[in-house]
Amino acid sequence: MAIITIVGSGMMGSALAFPARENGNEVRLVGTHLDREIIEACKRTGRHPKFERDFPDGVKYYQIEDLEVALDGADFVIGGVSSFGVEWFGDFVLPRLKDGTPVLTVTKGLMDTDEGELLTYPALWQEKLKRLGKHVPLNAVGGPCTSYELVAHDQTEVAFCGEDLAVLASLKKAMQTDHYHIGITTDVVGIESAVALKNGYALGVALTIGLNQRNFGDDTLHFNSQAAVFGQATKEMYKLLEFQGAMTPYNLGVGIGDLYVTVYGGRTRLIGILLGRGLSIDEAKAELEGVTLESLVVAERVARAIRKNVDKGVLDARDFPLLLHIDDIVCGRAAADIPWESFTDMK
Repeated sequence: MAIITIVGSGMMGSALAFPARENGNEVRLVGTHLDREIIEACKRTGRHPKFERDFPDGVKYYQIEDLEVALDGADFVIGGVSSFGVEWFGDFVLPRLKDGTPVLTVTKGLMDTDEGELLTYPALWQEKLKRLGKHVPLNAVGGPCTSYELVAHDQTEVAFCGEDLAVLASLKKAMQTDHYHIGITTDVVGIESAVALKNGYALGVALTIGLNQRNFGDDTLHFNSQAAVFGQATKEMYKLLEFQGAMTPYNLGVGIGDLYVTVYGGRTRLIGILLGRGLSIDEAKAELEGVTLESLVVAERVARAIRKNVDKGVLDARDFPLLLHIDDIVCGRAAADIPWESFTDMK
């Protein structure tokens, strides 16, 4: 039995408490400073406010003020923050960990640099750890997995990535169940890039749903247009994984699987539909006030990196018409007008 501390009681961090506890581990769920009401609800009801199933018996709940208590004796820590909490996690949580305590993060995203590089969040945290003089094995989970389906015991296959296969094997042993299946790989850049990229591209597929609602006046799903954009998304993701030096069939499969599941549910689908219906980005954000929209951040950062590398002659803008159009909508306030003909370029 392992002692597992989860920091961040959002939906995915909290969902991982289910396989962790169902395997007989001691599980401690810690809310961030933004999760106070969630933790109070968990203490009161034994259920996350967004879930339809109670936590397994024995899960323990902590407010952020009790983080030190929750970390005491932990065999590993799961980082359950959103991409907006990456800096906070690096500044507040990592310094409090004992050397050698592995971290498994669920946070999906990339950070772009002034030079046009795309860095994974573990890479950013590793720089912080170096400055602190600490050794904390950093690992991440990626793949097609929605929190509510994990809670419901739907069959799920994901990848754990990190630098040390022995650490990954111990994480897998603690977390894998008969419905939560885990592959392990040392290709952190590949897995983290694949699952981050899908956020921006899922928004692109969802645009077609909103456009068809606007053009046809009903909620009938039109699969031709969705499939066309989905296909273009896979081509662009392939090119970006090549750019990251991480194009393998496994990585692409993980990313495309995650793209599929994201298109069919969640916040990215909602924002894409609203933009497709004709709302401006500001109107769509107002409509979804209080909803975390990580897909917008990913699309903006990756598009910015693409444009810098196009200017340097490293990338060709013709390979990324979909993502660049998404960026025009999100950052340039352009109307949704999918560049269909550009998808036919067979180069």
